[in-house]
Amino acid sequence: MYRTLLHPKRFLFILLFFVVGMVSPALAAELRYTLEMPQPHTHYFEVTAELEGARKKYVDFTMPVWAPGSYLVREFAKNVEGFAATDGNGKALRSEKIDKNTWRVYSNRASKIKANYKVYAFELTVRTSFLDASHGYVNGTSIFMYPEGYEKQEGTLVVKPHASFGKVSTGLSSTGKFTYTFPDYDVLADSPLEIGNHEIYNFEAGGVPHEVAMYGEGNYNPEQLMADMKRVTEEAIKIMGELPIKRYVFIVHNLQRGGGGLEHLNSTTLQTTRYSYGTESGYTGFLSLVAHEYFHLWNVKRLRPAPLGPFNYNEENYTKLLWVSEGITSYYDDLIVRRAGLMPEQRYLDVVVGSINSVENQPGNKVQPVIESSLDAWIKYYRPNENTANAEVSYYTKGGVLGHLLNMEIMKSTNGEKSLDDVMRNMYNRYYKQLNRGFTEKEFQIAIEQVAGHKMDEFFANYVNGTKSPDYNSYFSAAGLRVVNLNDGTETGSWGATTTFSDGRLTVTGVSKGSSTYAAGLNVKDEIIAINGYRVGNDIDRYVTGLQPGEELDVLISRDGILQALSVKVLKDTRVRYKLEKVQSPTAVQQKIYNSWLGMLKS
Repeated sequence: MYRTLLHPKRFLFILLFFVVGMVSPALAAELRYTLEMPQPHTHYFEVTAELEGARKKYVDFTMPVWAPGSYLVREFAKNVEGFAATDGNGKALRSEKIDKNTWRVYSNRASKIKANYKVYAFELTVRTSFLDASHGYVNGTSIFMYPEGYEKQEGTLVVKPHASFGKVSTGLSSTGKFTYTFPDYDVLADSPLEIGNHEIYNFEAGGVPHEVAMYGEGNYNPEQLMADMKRVTEEAIKIMGELPIKRYVFIVHNLQRGGGGLEHLNSTTLQTTRYSYGTESGYTGFLSLVAHEYFHLWNVKRLRPAPLGPFNYNEENYTKLLWVSEGITSYYDDLIVRRAGLMPEQRYLDVVVGSINSVENQPGNKVQPVIESSLDAWIKYYRPNENTANAEVSYYTKGGVLGHLLNMEIMKSTNGEKSLDDVMRNMYNRYYKQLNRGFTEKEFQIAIEQVAGHKMDEFFANYVNGTKSPDYNSYFSAAGLRVVNLNDGTETGSWGATTTFSDGRLTVTGVSKGSSTYAAGLNVKDEIIAINGYRVGNDIDRYVTGLQPGEELDVLISRDGILQALSVKVLKDTRVRYKLEKVQSPTAVQQKIYNSWLGMLKS
């Protein structure tokens, strides 16, 4: 046994010195943000970030370059103006910008630093921030810088709304009027705020209060919408088995134009056209959006690919699994609405087969594997061009189709006893609740195989890592469905070009690979002047509808101001037009699988 030669008091002092020295400087600090908007009509938020207790030579304040859930470098620092810093006594501290999104404050070991800056916010999307005289919307990564080294620091946010604004809705925990706390920067960044005079509705699902903040007018019935959103959320909870939150907030922007959503830890932002609630397709479309973003509460925000957390806010965070994170969620969104009894059975089948048609008729599906689509989201998905359809496939749509095939394969292999629902629950319990980490590509495949009861190497090689088209009947037959191509036996010619008519000119906007016009050399931006000697304009459909293979068309175009004649030989249209049909006499197992899949009671 080692015998110390130190006096007990001195030994205790040295022990305390080492223990305190091991404590991270961030844990001894205090962090506070103040958000103001004194002149909303100018579109400027004013931010003060206060860091107390750092006592460093300098502190770097960094603005993220992207918003988690939206995989594009957006360079939020471009909207920052007037960065300046002071100490706790108001004395100016020297600061300088050291790279595109970092400001260094030379604090000279001051006990308190205040960084002040403005952010121009006039882009109303779910991924960005916005402020005008009617309301303010804050997406954290585009407004709040973080002091480097203090990302795990808990803190406080004080919102000072303009005098004309009376409400704030956010998923952050409230400690007083417009005062909120956060355990770390990730939560602050992942908790959007709606600030203004919006309508607030409430419902309860899974024993948890849900708030709906509605900005803008809309032709919705509040009571009916809350009841239906409750049904949607409760159906999602059934799939995953639990609700891992204490409160949830929907921020809804009802706009003249717009659509889409972005998931957050215990909230989401949705955008829709303000009068879309009045049609069946518009209403169910909105409910599907609700289901999609709500399901992300599990799939992405907690059950996540390994690269998607902890986040690196300074650069791309690459993963090949967006087809799982977004695609499998797309599989569930309409299904949840269907299971909630809010989408007719045939309508749902039409949606499913519509996704299949979309994937199979996109030439890029034969070019880009869905894992590559996931990886390249940062440079391709949010930056489409005229050739996108020829070279790419959506990880949302194809991922959703693959979700259907995986579900059918599992249900077939287990006689309807298991489904993709079991895979998602198992993975959630293992990787989020037990291991508290993300999963890998291989681990996702293993999770599928464990529930299906057999290896899935061929499936992943052909359809995930490859571009082979599946035999859809071999999958959907498990549920007593036939996939019928209504174009079989038809001899229809393809045109293959999309156009727009403006200012008296008919301009080509897209040319589909494999079509007649693609083979003939028609280009995007060409102006089509005449077909077979007849001047064409917005009546082009009369000349290109009902074409037969083998026909030849003389097309006069203007390309860069030079007239050219193209000879277009009409090729056979090879696009599919699938339809899902029920078999006349399904077996008991097929009926069981069908009913279980759609959440229908046995008849």
